[in-house]
Amino acid sequence: MLVMLIPSITVHEFMHGWAAYKLGDPTAKNAGRLTLNPIASIDPFGTILLPLAMFFLNGPIFGYAKPVPYDPRYFKNLRQGELIVGFAGPAGNLGLALIGAAMVWGGVGALGLSPEFGSSVVVVGYAMTFVNLVLMFFNLIPIPPLDGSHVVPFLLPDSMLRRWYEVQNYAMGIFIVLVFGLPYIASILGFPGVSPLGWYFEHTALAVLRLLLPPGIPAAMGM
Repeated sequence: MLVMLIPSITVHEFMHGWAAYKLGDPTAKNAGRLTLNPIASIDPFGTILLPLAMFFLNGPIFGYAKPVPYDPRYFKNLRQGELIVGFAGPAGNLGLALIGAAMVWGGVGALGLSPEFGSSVVVVGYAMTFVNLVLMFFNLIPIPPLDGSHVVPFLLPDSMLRRWYEVQNYAMGIFIVLVFGLPYIASILGFPGVSPLGWYFEHTALAVLRLLLPPGIPAAMGM
């Protein structure tokens, strides 16, 4: 899953740049970021340290890459353009998750012909599905700078937009407190196992994972 993470977040960021480019913004292309080369997207913390930390903490494997730059002033409709670019990344992850699920089904079908080959395809397909569903739903959380926050300006009236952009300056701190601080404080107070992010993934990414894959595969993989 750690290996699968890098191409998955690369596709995620590429889709942001591609969507912006299709809307008339050449910023990503001019910056050399409209590429599937993972080296261009690696962020030392988000791509390497954070996934490793989640791995050693036995949490879901997720992370992020260097954001692809874009300039919304190129968009004919700013709010609509922001929304399309924001959701293009998660859409790319959904596409990869569906490919991974198809691989799992194909691998299960091949088990009778070649158990070793079939099981290998199942494992790779499962990792692709799991990682991309987690990335998709993680990025759909409506807290800046995550992609889900792009829906908020689309819904807010003009009078509240300035206040929303002011809140963004503190949003990442709030997110870190919810994800890491709250479980730590709860464990000190004698309530171990409190994890808002874990609860969220259980009812989103893992629920969809169980719907997409053949019966018994998630359980066999420990989910």
